[in-house]
Amino acid sequence: MATLPLQGIRVLDLSWVWAGPYTGLQLAHLGAEVIKVESTLRPDINRRIPPFAEGRAGLDRGGSFNQWNQNKRSLALDLANPKAREIVHQLAKKCDVAIENFSAGVLDKMGLSYQYLSRDNPRLIMVSLSGYGQTGPISRNVAYGATVMAMGGLTALTGYRDQEPRSAGLSYPDPNSALHAAFAILAALWRRDRTGQGEYIDCSLLEAMVAVMPEGLMAQVMRGEQPPRDGNRDPVLAPYGVYRCAGEDNWISICVRDDNEWRNLCWAMDQEALSTDPRFVTVAARKHNEDELDQIIDNWTRNFDFLELEKSLQQKGVPAAAVRSAREVATDQHLEERGFFVRLNHPETGPYTHAGTPWHFSATPVSVRRPAPQLGEATEYVMKEILGYSDGEYKKLAAEGVFK
Repeated sequence: MATLPLQGIRVLDLSWVWAGPYTGLQLAHLGAEVIKVESTLRPDINRRIPPFAEGRAGLDRGGSFNQWNQNKRSLALDLANPKAREIVHQLAKKCDVAIENFSAGVLDKMGLSYQYLSRDNPRLIMVSLSGYGQTGPISRNVAYGATVMAMGGLTALTGYRDQEPRSAGLSYPDPNSALHAAFAILAALWRRDRTGQGEYIDCSLLEAMVAVMPEGLMAQVMRGEQPPRDGNRDPVLAPYGVYRCAGEDNWISICVRDDNEWRNLCWAMDQEALSTDPRFVTVAARKHNEDELDQIIDNWTRNFDFLELEKSLQQKGVPAAAVRSAREVATDQHLEERGFFVRLNHPETGPYTHAGTPWHFSATPVSVRRPAPQLGEATEYVMKEILGYSDGEYKKLAAEGVFK
């Protein structure tokens, strides 16, 4: 088998919940050995929240944990114990990368920040993910995905016309910042190959989110305008929206980008006369009469099954996509045939379907090689094979409660 892109790279994962673990997941998919440090005394929140396999709660049965921690190993350490913190220092010497997403300043108080870990390993690359970064006047504020979305302006841009701002529906800043952090780590590894020096990466969830919403910012900067909340509509194009289909809560997204696609939609609707109707004959005219146009399309789409309509419209040259539920995405035939879904036999839950790697490389084929770890399953492996502890030393530390 070809060498994996990050084969030989070892990652110390001190993170929990979503942003940090999702960063480590990308590196694990690329072939790095990711060692997640955790404890039964303070387990990852995702180990304790549903969905659980077969509806039965358990630290190794959490669906979201088992999704975001594939390909990793788990080392159980009680970081309140000074000996456990010393083990982290020893492990950092054997690692190329470290990841953490505690609140700003927490690891510094524990003596586990980059300032301390890099003293013994100047080649270490460490990323800290926090709501507002490690410095600045609000860096110590408590941050969650919803508060970061509000602070960054995403909430102000989300919602329907003449209604209040709405949440985007999920903690968007977490996976977004994680992908920024993973890319920054790859860049730092590339730089280290040339300089031999490690690097500290301070990744702010707020700044990573603001970086991917330029339209809203530039409207304010260049025109002094607060972009209006306008549901699923586009500022220029029409029709552009989500329309109800037959059945309960079934919808289809339709995006017409030019006059040719508009003619295709009119043909698909068997209403060719609309293509020459003065109200809709140009992009500007369609946008001006958007309310009326949306009502015409909505009245038509309500008569069709959303999945069948998706296929029909695509075949007729109209950009359209059915709005799928999570269950429908998990059974999507396209994703199935692309090999996106993986089914690995987890020792606690048995086989379950999970999202796999989102990339296909021609020369370095990546894959999900192992399910998410049971809590502490690699503790003995890390202590003996990576750090070189004897069996007697390992048992002594275990008796002292270091591996909780």
